Amino acid sequence: SLPAASGLAEMGAHWIHGPSPGNPVFRLASRYGLLGPEAAREENQQVEAGGHPPLPSVTYGSSGKVLNPKAVREARDLFYALLASTRAFQGSKEPPWPSVGQYVRAEIARTVPTMAGGQEDARRLQLAVLAACLKLECCISGTHSMDLVGLEPFGEYVSLPGLDCTFPGGYSSLAERLLSDLPEGTVLFNKAVRTIHWQGSFREEGDGGGRVFPVRVECEDGDVFLADHVIVTVPLGFLKERHQEFFQPPLPERKAQAIRNLGFGTNNKIFLEFEQPFWEPEQQLLEVVWEDESPLEEPNADLEANWFKKLIGFVVLQPPEQHGHVLCGFIAGKESEHMETLSDAEVLSAMTHVLRTMTGNPDLPAPRSVLRSRWHSAPYTRGSYSYVAVGSSGDDIDVLAQPLPEDPRDPRPLQLLFAGEATHRTFYSTTHGALLSGWREAERLNQLFQAPVPA
Repeated sequence: SLPAASGLAEMGAHWIHGPSPGNPVFRLASRYGLLGPEAAREENQQVEAGGHPPLPSVTYGSSGKVLNPKAVREARDLFYALLASTRAFQGSKEPPWPSVGQYVRAEIARTVPTMAGGQEDARRLQLAVLAACLKLECCISGTHSMDLVGLEPFGEYVSLPGLDCTFPGGYSSLAERLLSDLPEGTVLFNKAVRTIHWQGSFREEGDGGGRVFPVRVECEDGDVFLADHVIVTVPLGFLKERHQEFFQPPLPERKAQAIRNLGFGTNNKIFLEFEQPFWEPEQQLLEVVWEDESPLEEPNADLEANWFKKLIGFVVLQPPEQHGHVLCGFIAGKESEHMETLSDAEVLSAMTHVLRTMTGNPDLPAPRSVLRSRWHSAPYTRGSYSYVAVGSSGDDIDVLAQPLPEDPRDPRPLQLLFAGEATHRTFYSTTHGALLSGWREAERLNQLFQAPVPA
C-alpha cells in the first residue's frame, strides 16, 4: 500500500476475495479490527460472487457512448455461463479443447447465429462485450490469453463466498499488525538472497567443532545464514527465471519441470487521479469495450499502437472522502508488460485518449497524476501470480509444494520447504492461498519438532 492522492494505492493485492469465515485473511482482519462495517455484515459474507464482484457499473463503448445495459448483461451472462460450464471437464481424460480460451471461443462461435435475435449490429456489440469479458478473465487469471490456461484443471480453483472487500487502512495494515506481534529484529528487510545451498555440511566460521547445518543461505550483500530449515516463498516468476542458480545443488528434475509447466503472468494497475470526477457518484466500475473487436478474430498484435486496448476499465476507489477522485485501471498480459516500458507521460497520454474516446468528450480534463505497478519488471517477482497452464495440472502445484530432500527417511528432513500462492492447489493466485501455504509449512515443522509420545 502506497500513499497516493489523498488516500492509499494498493500496488499489489487489492481485495479480500471471498471475505467469509472460510477465508483466513478475513478471519485475521476481523480479529484485528481492520475492516469496515460492510465487510462484517453476515449477508455480505454469504454472497456467492464466483470471483466476479458485482459492482455498480457503466459500460462505455469506443463510439463514445454508454452501451445498452441489457445488451451488455446478456453477453456477460452468456460468458459467465460458459465459464461455469468449464467445471464439467475437471478430471476429464479428453477435454474438447486444451485451453479455456479455445473452448469459450468455440462455444461463442456455436451461439453466434442465435445471438441478439439475429440482428447484425446487436450481434456485433455482444461479440465486442464478450471480447472484453475475455480480457477481464485474463486479469483475474493473471495471464496474457485464456488460450494459455488449461481447460481440464480450470475447475479446481475454489471461489469462497462473500462480497469482495478492501482494507480501509490498506492491505499492508494486516502485515503490519502481524509483524507487531513479533520480537523486534525478527524480520530483516532488503536482504536479497543470491543462493541457497542445501544437502551440505556447514559450520559457523571459526567454529571447528560446532554444530553442522545442512543449509547455507548466501545474501547478495555477502551475509550468510546457516539453517536446518528454510521456507522458500519467492514468486513462481522468480523461480522460472532463476531456480537453476538459486539452489545449489539444483532442484530435482520433477520440481524443475513443475516450475516450467505452471503458468505465471502479469496483471498491473494504473491509478489516475482527477481534480473532479466525470463519473456519477453511484458508479464504482467504468468498463471499456472496443466495439470493433470480437473473440472470434485475432487481436491486433501491434503492442505499441494498441497496448491500451487490453485495459478492461477502471474501478472507482471508495470512499472518495478518503481517496480523492481516483480511478484504478487493470491490464494484463504482454500489453501490461509493454506498459511498464513506457514513461509516466506516455501512459497518462494513452489513458487520457482512452477516456476521451469512451466518453465521447474530447475536452475531458486529463488526469492530474498517474501511478502504476510494474510487476513484470520487478526482479524478485517477474509477474503477478500463477495459473494452471495448458500442459500442466494441479499435480504440478503439489509437486512444487513438496519439501526437500524427497526421501522421507533422510536423516536431515525438511531442509527446503516451499510456500506461496503458486503452491496452493485450490487457492492459487490469492493472498489467502499464500497465507494458508505458509501455515501448512509451519505446521510441517511443528510436527517435526514435536517429541514422540512415549508408548
